[in-house]
Amino acid sequence: MTEISKRIHHIQQALPQGVTLLAVSKHHTPENILQAYNAGLRDFGENYVQELHAKQAQLPKAIHWHFIGHLQRNKVKQILPYVYLIHSLDRKELAHEIEKQAALIGKIQPVLLQLHVASETSKFGFSEDEFQAFIHSDITTRYPHLKILGLMAMASFTNETAILEQEFKKAKKAYMQLSTLFPHAHVLSMGMSSDYKLAISHGSTMVRMGTAIFGDRKPTK
Repeated sequence: MTEISKRIHHIQQALPQGVTLLAVSKHHTPENILQAYNAGLRDFGENYVQELHAKQAQLPKAIHWHFIGHLQRNKVKQILPYVYLIHSLDRKELAHEIEKQAALIGKIQPVLLQLHVASETSKFGFSEDEFQAFIHSDITTRYPHLKILGLMAMASFTNETAILEQEFKKAKKAYMQLSTLFPHAHVLSMGMSSDYKLAISHGSTMVRMGTAIFGDRKPTK
């Protein structure tokens, strides 16, 4: 058993039933990803279009590739044929582009709405007002090729539990509202290697973990 498979086994033993483990594989080698795949993982998250495009071409087709980084409109066309779930739908202009490109290839594209909950302004996501306006627009008619599966949130980079709890509560509240409007919205993607236990205690159904699975990142050449 490899170190990666040992880590995966340890994490999965601690995860409650119904919580999906998403391996954040950015900057990790295809060889390490394959180790995680052979240990039973099928869900992998990438942040960069070019890196995702290269990896999906050489790794097993059974992998579910999630896009979790900030997505530029001009990159949508490149990933849409093979991306399983886009976590970072954070503005209506991006929704328009995903709808356009999905319609061209006849695909219903699952997405998560990204809500900005962190204190850092550098993080992306709908503001609260933008989120409310978007979910109460005529989404089914405007975006028939989008399937809203839930919400993604990225908390502040902090060890302050009170701050994290406040942000996770904000995300959970928005997710609950979303799930009443969209029957397929069952995913709350929230929590990383450092705070996933707290995120799960606040309702997360999908945790995004990189370091806890692969160890420290070593950028690919």
